[in-house]
Amino acid sequence: MAVAANRRSVMTLFSHPDSIDSHRVRFVLSEKGINHEKVSVDGGEVPEDLIDLNPYQSLPTLVDRDLVLHGPAVIMEYLDERFPHPPLMPVDPVGRAQVRLLVYQTEQDWNRLAEVIESGTAKKVEAAKKELTESVVAADPMFSGQALVEGELSLADCSVAPVLWRLSRYGIKLPPRARNLKAYTDRLFARASFQDSLTPKERDLS
Repeated sequence: MAVAANRRSVMTLFSHPDSIDSHRVRFVLSEKGINHEKVSVDGGEVPEDLIDLNPYQSLPTLVDRDLVLHGPAVIMEYLDERFPHPPLMPVDPVGRAQVRLLVYQTEQDWNRLAEVIESGTAKKVEAAKKELTESVVAADPMFSGQALVEGELSLADCSVAPVLWRLSRYGIKLPPRARNLKAYTDRLFARASFQDSLTPKERDLS
C-alpha cells in the first residue's frame, strides 16, 4: 500500500549504489532526463524516511509527491507513463505485452542467477555462472536490432542492460559467436543516458 510522502516536494529515489534493480530504474530516469534526488542506501542503517515510507524497506523505492512506489518494474512503468517522452513502451497492446514479458523473464532468469553469483556458495556460484552464460549466448539472436523491441529503446533494454554490464565482473566472457550481443552492448553502453545512470561503484565494473 502506498504511503503519503508529503515531506518530499522533489521526486526522490532511494537506491542502492551497486544493485541491478536500482540500476534499472536509474537508467530509465536518465534516459528520460527526469529531475530527481537520489538517496544512496548501502548497508548499515536504513534511513528513517525509507522505514516510514516503505514497509518492506526494499530498494529501489520512488517517492513522487504523495505517491510511494517499490518494485522496479512498477516504478519503471510509472515513470514511462508519467513522463511519456521519450516513450519506452510501444503504443500497441501486443508490443507492450512483449516488453512486459521480456522484463519479467529478465527478472526471473538473469537477475535470479546474478543474485546467486553475487551471494551464493562457491558451488552455486559456478553453476549460476555457467547457466547465465548459456542463457545470454542463447539469446544472441534477440539482439540483432537497435533495441529488443521495435523502436529506439524500451523498458526491456533498461532491464537487461544492468545485467550485461556486470558480466565482466562475474568472470563471464562472451564467445565470438555472440556478435549481435557484442554490437548491442557497445551501442547501449555508449548511450549518454546509460553512462549517466552509473554510480562510481558501477563504473568500476567495466
